[in-house]
Amino acid sequence: MLPLTIALGNSGLSKTLKDTGAPSPRLQVKHIPVDPIVAAMRRMVRGLEFDVCELALSTYLCARRYEKPITAIPVFLTRNFHHRAIFRNVHSGIQSPKDLEGKTVGVLRGYTVTTGLWARGILHSEYGVDLDKITWAATGEEHVAEFQAPANVNYSYRGRDIVELLLSREMDAAIGDLRTDSPDIQPLIPDARNAAFAYFRKTGVYPINHVVAIKTAILNAEPWVAEELFSIFKAAKGAYLQRLQVGKELSPADEAVLSVSRVVGDPVPLGVEANRKTLETIIQFAVEQRIIPQKVNPEDLFAPNTLALA
Repeated sequence: MLPLTIALGNSGLSKTLKDTGAPSPRLQVKHIPVDPIVAAMRRMVRGLEFDVCELALSTYLCARRYEKPITAIPVFLTRNFHHRAIFRNVHSGIQSPKDLEGKTVGVLRGYTVTTGLWARGILHSEYGVDLDKITWAATGEEHVAEFQAPANVNYSYRGRDIVELLLSREMDAAIGDLRTDSPDIQPLIPDARNAAFAYFRKTGVYPINHVVAIKTAILNAEPWVAEELFSIFKAAKGAYLQRLQVGKELSPADEAVLSVSRVVGDPVPLGVEANRKTLETIIQFAVEQRIIPQKVNPEDLFAPNTLALA
């Protein structure tokens, strides 16, 4: 059997694959624990430390731009609606998305982080916000070291706590998974959950966060690995959905997936075709935000022998 090292987070699909041991007659999979998984992403795109790694989709798009030797398969491990990830200081005078123009808006970690990419795209496409009129303040480094950010991205806040920056009014608003009980920090979009569901009903887009990526050298030598890994994840998906259906011993994250599935249907769609609209949308957003220079076809992002898989 071909040995592979793999770094995955602990989302429902990834955890299910870990728990089942990723049985395969052709692959010997060794799971490398990395917590949080975002640390593995940087190690993968900078040093190719793993044979297979969970990557933020925005990181993968950026890595492809800079010709990193990694190739994805159309397996999408995590998704989120990001209407809920946009916050304001209630004393900032910001009442609506358009009020962000002319302000400094923090981004948890780097400018290319997937939550930031999706949230900015939603602000522009759904609320008419001119993203170029905002200073985007990144609080961390980019995964892809070579990335050259647009002129309105400010890295002087790197290493600082985004919640403290928002409370001190050094920032007027922020994007990310902010954890605070302060009444001074509130979501910008009211009833974000239903706003997100309305967005899905309108567009058919259920935002993808993370994808599975493989060292290209492995696929050049053994192209069948892409199909075999897809098959392993597909089996894990079946087991995960069955567990959700049974509804016993579910984590809060599992409960959230189950709840969202009542709106979106399949909460873990695999394959290019089932995700085409979402992939086209994030590619468009990445071009508009100057993370990648031009549009690419969704098919160009994935191992050729996985394009017809579902």
